[in-house]
Amino acid sequence: MKTAILVYPDISMFELACAVELFALPRPELKRYYDADVVSLEDTQSSTTAGLVLNTQIVNSLDAYDMVVIASWPVAQREIPSHLASELLEFYQSGKRLVSFCSGAFLLAELGILNAKTCSTHWRYATEFVQRYKRVNFSNDVLYCIDGNVATSAGSAAALDLGLALIRQDFGLDTANAVAKRLVLPVHRNATQSQFVEAPVISENKALSSSMDWAITNLQHTISINQFAEKANMSRRNFDRCFKKATNLTPQQWLIMQRLERASQMLQQTNLNIEQVSSQAGFENSLTFRHHFKAKFGCAPLQYRHQHQIAVTN
Repeated sequence: MKTAILVYPDISMFELACAVELFALPRPELKRYYDADVVSLEDTQSSTTAGLVLNTQIVNSLDAYDMVVIASWPVAQREIPSHLASELLEFYQSGKRLVSFCSGAFLLAELGILNAKTCSTHWRYATEFVQRYKRVNFSNDVLYCIDGNVATSAGSAAALDLGLALIRQDFGLDTANAVAKRLVLPVHRNATQSQFVEAPVISENKALSSSMDWAITNLQHTISINQFAEKANMSRRNFDRCFKKATNLTPQQWLIMQRLERASQMLQQTNLNIEQVSSQAGFENSLTFRHHFKAKFGCAPLQYRHQHQIAVTN
């Protein structure tokens, strides 16, 4: 898959490095992978936010590429170079994949590409993003969003999560595992996890992947394992076997893990009381929630909130 990593003045060094590491680093151990270039549409010198000067390939068009990665974009409003704007719009309209990391969503939103789409960006910019782009379905409680041919990640390291999700989608679980191992990262953090240090572990089995996505969307409801298996169009026995092979967890263990991650998000980001957190995360009662939470995080929910909560306004 031909991939262009776009470079422009004041690009974030961290997100650019993520894009290069994910898509452009030579991986001779893999039979199939991305063919990526670091390119600029402007014949001007580009530098990162840290002041490093970049030597990049100058291209006049993005037509030769199947995927374009926008590693970041200045949050402060500024004029978008006309050539960059026209090339990105034409690329998007062709149905090819556009990927943005962190503040890169501001560029796509400014061009109208994110209108009526679900997206994310760094939590620090959430308020400004929502105020500026009323026609975008902004999601502030996920690590990344994939909506049609547009994929956006939340802040900083969430770029790696989105990248691994795309690698799974394009080349399968084994390739994603290999890349994650080299990065010394878990192959999958839930897309619905908050931006403060997860997508479920996705199997190459499409039916299983779909059922896991369904479960993530419905965590707040009671989910029986038989119902879970039905969503995958599998017998219970086959479902249990395939699920364990894909995740190294039983379906019940995986559900508990996802609910705990959801609960940890709410403890960090909201002022909901423990009973409300327990209910919205899908636990049967707060006693069960407290038991599982302490087993995973080593402390009570309120103690965890005290240690991790960001500023929340009522």
